Amino acid sequence: MQQNFLTLFTVIGLIFGFLAGLMAFLIAYNEYRRHFTHGKAPLLHSIRTAVFTFAVMFVLTLAVGYVLVNYVFAGNS
Repeated sequence: MQQNFLTLFTVIGLIFGFLAGLMAFLIAYNEYRRHFTHGKAPLLHSIRTAVFTFAVMFVLTLAVGYVLVNYVFAGNS
């Protein structure tokens, strides 16, 4: 049962992490493009922001899944 929840929260984390990273990239690129007008600086900074946002969202989703499975749902089984 816990393995099913782990898989579920991994998939949820990947989906929401991707969406959060994509939105962070678009927002950051729009802002960085105004301030850095030369070279690839806006793109590189935006990619770094997107990767960081993806990682944070993914780890938070896994942490919430762990807490739910081990502390919230554990009392119901």
